Amino acid sequence: MKFYPEKCRIKDERMKPFIDPDELWDYINNTRQDPVRVRETIAKSLDKQRLTLEETALLINATDTDLVEEIKQGARDLKKKIYGNRIVLFAPLYIGNKCTNNCKYCGFRASNKEAIRKTLSDEEIVKEIEALEDNGQKRLILVYGEHPEYDADYIAHTVRIAYSVKKGHGEIRRVNINAAPLDIEGFRKVKQAGIGTYQIFQETYHPEVYRMYHLGGKKKDYDWRLTALDRAQEAGLDDVGIGALFSLYDWRFEVMGLVRHTNHLEACYNVGPHTISFPRVQSAAMLDFEGKYLVSDADFAKLVAILRLAVPYTGMILTARENAALRKEVIQYGVSQIDGGTKLELGSYSQSLNQEQDLNREQFKINDDRSLNEVIDELLENDFLPSFCTACYRLGRTGEHFMEFSVPGFIKRFCTANAILTLTEYLVDYAPEETAKKGWKTIEENLIKLEGFQDVREIRNRIERIKQGERDLYF
Repeated sequence: MKFYPEKCRIKDERMKPFIDPDELWDYINNTRQDPVRVRETIAKSLDKQRLTLEETALLINATDTDLVEEIKQGARDLKKKIYGNRIVLFAPLYIGNKCTNNCKYCGFRASNKEAIRKTLSDEEIVKEIEALEDNGQKRLILVYGEHPEYDADYIAHTVRIAYSVKKGHGEIRRVNINAAPLDIEGFRKVKQAGIGTYQIFQETYHPEVYRMYHLGGKKKDYDWRLTALDRAQEAGLDDVGIGALFSLYDWRFEVMGLVRHTNHLEACYNVGPHTISFPRVQSAAMLDFEGKYLVSDADFAKLVAILRLAVPYTGMILTARENAALRKEVIQYGVSQIDGGTKLELGSYSQSLNQEQDLNREQFKINDDRSLNEVIDELLENDFLPSFCTACYRLGRTGEHFMEFSVPGFIKRFCTANAILTLTEYLVDYAPEETAKKGWKTIEENLIKLEGFQDVREIRNRIERIKQGERDLYF
């Protein structure tokens, strides 16, 4: 399956910068609100077709209240159509916060001499993962500062540790990475370690603004970061995640930048990003920015809905940077992955550390510190299906193959069944009684909906096998 967005096959070249700020601003400034075309664009997205830059700008410029609500409703409908009601859960695990960069928005910045620097030992990593498994986590994203100690060999080493830890029925089945860009050989090494998604955020897609925020270290090289995922693709690592840090610059430009990045990956490698993330700047030690481009909650909800419509097949990640109430609202507009039980201080999953967040020990402030079970309980209350599924990755349904499954909507069929099975594991192994009651009710409701799409009798059979002690059953 190949994708050829507007002009991209002509203008895009592998391993070369592809962002033209004037091009993106030209779309934003010269695409006017048009109710008829907005509705046509929403309909196109609901037909599971990727939107062009011009169509994305059309949605961005729709400011009429009723039109914005139609955009949000379109995002809701698209999520149900492609992903069903499932929400995939994961946890971040910070491995080390040493960093040579000096980013003005980050608590890990090199000039923060008050920061408590630490790299977890192998033994501490094992303890952290055991604690995460004790809570029911199956999917992790390992996070590292940018430092010579955290090279490809070290990242691969920690990934292998993560996969090796088994406690009771607990195990980690997917390890994603958020780390500095690597060269092609480095990406090959981490791929060989069996990672899932390699996630690199451009932070801001505007070159001049980027240079203003990144004052030192290798990260100040805009082009090296922008082309990082090209190198990943060249290394055969086709499961990648992109993102922007909203509030550094105009949110409209960043949305266009994310779509342009998607265009580039599709044009050059026939596969778009596996995930898109859209964190907002939060409090951090030595935070240094004017706040000129702070994104309101209303605009945040709108941009999430637009991204869902613009790239129908891509997973969208909403993190604990946002508070619980906002997460509850925004999750409706197409989010497919969230974290739960998040702790950012190194070593904090396995130890009873400070109850108060200490910004000199963390990269930034989180605003949703609920336990994993509290997050799951709320999802169940709101008719979502919590999932720890890793089947697509483990069966090779990633990259271009993943798109072949997800674009036609096949993913809904596979992932709902697998979500039910992983939720069953959680209910049997970890859930309190009240959560378990809600969970079994949710499972029954979703089994009824699967009639005609899946072999429900076989799913029920596998549920019983899990109750009898088997684990890791999936389609």
